[in-house]
Amino acid sequence: MPANYQFPHRDLLGIEGLSERDISGILDLAESYIALNRKQDKKQNLLSGRTLINLFFESSTRTRTSFELAGLRLGADVINMQVSGSAIEKGETLLDTAATLNAMHPDFITVRHPESGAVMLLSQKVNCPVINAGDGSHEHPTQALLDALTIRTKGRKFKGLKVAICGDIKHSRVARSNIYLLTTMGADVRVIAPPTLMPPYIEKLGVTAYTDMRKGIEDVDVIMMLRLQLERMSASYLPSIREYFRLYGLNPEKLQLAKEDALIMHPGPINRGVEIGSEVADDIQRSVILDQVELGVAVRQAVLALLG
Repeated sequence: MPANYQFPHRDLLGIEGLSERDISGILDLAESYIALNRKQDKKQNLLSGRTLINLFFESSTRTRTSFELAGLRLGADVINMQVSGSAIEKGETLLDTAATLNAMHPDFITVRHPESGAVMLLSQKVNCPVINAGDGSHEHPTQALLDALTIRTKGRKFKGLKVAICGDIKHSRVARSNIYLLTTMGADVRVIAPPTLMPPYIEKLGVTAYTDMRKGIEDVDVIMMLRLQLERMSASYLPSIREYFRLYGLNPEKLQLAKEDALIMHPGPINRGVEIGSEVADDIQRSVILDQVELGVAVRQAVLALLG
């Protein structure tokens, strides 16, 4: 971590607005947790006596469990609030929820919400740091950070790195956070999607847009595949799943167009045969999907440590 580095923000609501120094500071600290997490004794007392509340309005096994492990390994008390059957589901507003949580004096709140901007709104009504675990189609900052840490631990430099992000760009908060992070760090970012799933403004974010996957992944260093966000689609964006896989699914044939040592990434959960074939997802030489899961805990530990 840079000497005397202190994270200058109270919350982590997104990657947009973070500097290259901020991103490097988080990644440097996260790297120090990797070896610790592989030891038998993984527990530290850095956040002893502190309370982390995980408030998830959407289900997410990976992200919620990762934050829970991160908090516990740093010594915090962790509470997972289930929205199902709660006062929230019965009609309590987000602001009422914020006031209720604030009265409990938590030290951190992690929030996942289906509406873009909801996490920022909640952060303005509580007295502790808030971490965005995904809000609508807006951002998912810790996913982009763990993706970046995965790339870095594989010995890749961000400056000039060619990265293709392929899939449902229109609805993907993962895509947006990765675009902000990778362009800030100097990477050459391409986005690939069917015209119906490509936002019209996307090139204003400093990326090159492709609707032809074969052209888009040619000679790239990293391929990030995205899940189809079917739950966010209010209209018919695709002729069929079979046709989508034919044109935009990653298989061995298309993979040959990328660099020979290109990394294959996916934020999960994987829909095999929809956006990625099993032969590619399970390629032990090039797929780093399980590395992403492992390093997610280290990144979330770093974020909690810096905000604490």
